[in-house]
Amino acid sequence: MEDSATSSADDHSTRVAAVKAIARRLLEKAGPGELSPAAVAEAGGPAADEVAAVFPHRDDLLTALVIDAYDASGAAMERADEAARAAGASAGVRLLAVARALRGWSFANPGEFTLIYGSPVPGYHAPQDTVPPASRTPAVLAGIVRSALEAGELTPPRRAVSGAPLLLPAAVELFGGTPPAPFSDLIERGIVLWSNLIGLLMFQVFSRTHDSVRDQAVFFDYAVAVAAESIGLDVPADAGGDSTG
Repeated sequence: MEDSATSSADDHSTRVAAVKAIARRLLEKAGPGELSPAAVAEAGGPAADEVAAVFPHRDDLLTALVIDAYDASGAAMERADEAARAAGASAGVRLLAVARALRGWSFANPGEFTLIYGSPVPGYHAPQDTVPPASRTPAVLAGIVRSALEAGELTPPRRAVSGAPLLLPAAVELFGGTPPAPFSDLIERGIVLWSNLIGLLMFQVFSRTHDSVRDQAVFFDYAVAVAAESIGLDVPADAGGDSTG
């Protein structure tokens, strides 16, 4: 009985993996808007009824792919940060390392990058299940920024956000509390840094800078350093490593 249950679970996992593999190829070829159980079957995957057995609706499949993409990209950044910390790197060097890791994942997986950072898929609304995986990227960035604050590696800003606080409680919780003056708007600045990073990647992955920039990898490092200045963090020009592509 136990062997039968194990075999059934293994078969299910195999079918799920097969469907996802075909779906990821479709993401890169046709985009997330064309994804469906029927499209997976037509692309050489399992029969439509077998696809429906593991992903009854298109949104079930999209959600699984969204979670996988956020987890994979977040894990790449976490590994890069762990290696940088183990080497005794400064916060600026750590930031560049994780940005390069996200860039590497994005170029290696353009279909999944488009799924999570491109235009919304018509009719699809990501469920709450996607929130923890999606939080991994900002959590890595927040951890680096907080380390820089605690280590005294930040330059105080020349101007602070004026008026009422702009943050939702979840953002403050992710960072670990409200930073003290003169860095009281550091979380807002961190969100700007995060959005700059994703926007930069969208420009590079979708070839928006190829007509104006000679070396995409070097420009990426430069852009990360410029964006880091907005939070008062220095990214050394000689940080080393390589952001290929």
